Amino acid sequence: MTTAGRRPHSGRTYAFSLRRLSLCFGLIALVLLAAGTALKAGVRAADDHPVAAVALGLLALAAAVLVRRRRVRVTRTAALGPSAPGDVLTPDAIVPAAPVEEPLAVEEPVEVEEPLEEVGFEAMSAEEFEQAVADLCRRDGCRTAEVVGGAGDLGADVLAVTQDGQRLVIQCKRYDAAHKVGSQDLQRFGGTCFAVHDAHIAAVVTTSEFTEPALEYAAQCGILCLDGQALATWASTGSAPWTE
Repeated sequence: MTTAGRRPHSGRTYAFSLRRLSLCFGLIALVLLAAGTALKAGVRAADDHPVAAVALGLLALAAAVLVRRRRVRVTRTAALGPSAPGDVLTPDAIVPAAPVEEPLAVEEPVEVEEPLEEVGFEAMSAEEFEQAVADLCRRDGCRTAEVVGGAGDLGADVLAVTQDGQRLVIQCKRYDAAHKVGSQDLQRFGGTCFAVHDAHIAAVVTTSEFTEPALEYAAQCGILCLDGQALATWASTGSAPWTE
């Protein structure tokens, strides 16, 4: 049976040495003597050169502060432990990043196309009026509707092809209410719409009115005339006037 006993003492034993003790006291005496001598010299230097003594004192104080800070920094580093490349961060040590707020998207204004029946044709320019008439043709089933007005158009402002394949030639007259479309306007258009543009259907559309001679000439040549009131009806009802 095994019994418990005292654990043998494994520490080192040191023998008393009078020689070493004497050497230690001698060194202490030398240090004290050197410190006293330096202190006396400092006192004498302060009496002779006070500015230099103050500067030396400040330097010594600064050196002591730096040494103190270095010791504190070393102590903190030792307490935290070395950071090795293989160290793994625990969840408690990870500081979550602040959420990044995304800028609010600014919606661009959407342009809403105004219905043709609510468009003020009188306020349009000549080019805008021609485009509006072409849009009406496309709305009412024309296969194609192209604005061709300009210099050298020979009286044709809009060329279109109806749903049943007929060639439609339109001259647009955006006039003020006091400016009526006369017979000379109809005669110039009548001389080119059939012979030059090969129209199956020829029409003159205006924001104003037609004179009586102009209407008579149009009836003789088979030209369709749409004044401002007929244009408003066309835009609002959606019924193509060449089908009536």
